[in-house]
Amino acid sequence: MKKSIFILFTFFTLCSATAQDFKTLTYFVNDSTKLELDLFLPKTKSTNKLPLLIHVHGGGFSGGRREDGHHIAKHAATQGYAAASISYTLYMKGRKFSCDGILSQKTKAFQIAANQLWQATLFFITNADKYNIDTTKIFISGSSAGAETALHAAFWDRNVMALYPQKLPDTFKYAGIASGSGAIMDLNLITKQNLIPALFFHGSCDRTVPYGTAAHHYCPANASGWLMLFGSYSLYNHIIGLNGSTHLYTFCGGGHEYSDELFAKQPQEIVDFMNRVLHNQKEQAHTIIATGKPCKTAEYNFCD
Repeated sequence: MKKSIFILFTFFTLCSATAQDFKTLTYFVNDSTKLELDLFLPKTKSTNKLPLLIHVHGGGFSGGRREDGHHIAKHAATQGYAAASISYTLYMKGRKFSCDGILSQKTKAFQIAANQLWQATLFFITNADKYNIDTTKIFISGSSAGAETALHAAFWDRNVMALYPQKLPDTFKYAGIASGSGAIMDLNLITKQNLIPALFFHGSCDRTVPYGTAAHHYCPANASGWLMLFGSYSLYNHIIGLNGSTHLYTFCGGGHEYSDELFAKQPQEIVDFMNRVLHNQKEQAHTIIATGKPCKTAEYNFCD
């Protein structure tokens, strides 16, 4: 009996300790949707307003949980950031997201998720004093589908693509973006006017979301779900062409399994990137990382 009481006590102690790490907050509600986020704050109170990271989990717009973003959010909070991992509508759940899918549904998934990221951002702007947030220092990040969400949220015309009446201020601009194995539907969305510092990481042999420029899942051109995507390598080169600040981490030979690599295993790389942005340090860097995996391509001969 004593052993059972001890185990029970330990269980509740661990649960309490975990519960103190973050607050679960509702950031958006309408007649059909309720969306929540988990907010991590530094343990030490700051007299200064906090920079904020909003993270979007992956899962092909049909799976994943906001808990998947706890690793980067929790680490960022230990480094003086407020950090939130958000839930969003998994629009592709029960729908096909590959070559035999419906193109309009795939693009709708991007639009819904990006709009909900805007709503999460608006929540923090509206409640900036309550959570001690510096609204000029809001970063976004995401893995896979979350990265695609963040990229489109950063660079889409918010008036054209809006789904909800509540909108971000016209002058609002994210401080920077970190994208894990993500892609954008149109490079022309990124201009000198809306450019922000960007960190990318991606496996060079990703067959799900292209590292360079290719169809999603490398679908044939006659596929119903054919969708051209511009991945991290193409994004990096485009931003270099605009003389922007960017850093690409290439996992040579790696596939889509690297989509969460820095967020989960090397989160300080993300924090260091944000710190450089906040200190106005411009970078144009390409870090090449060997994985020991056999996939090689002639196009990316720096992986040889």
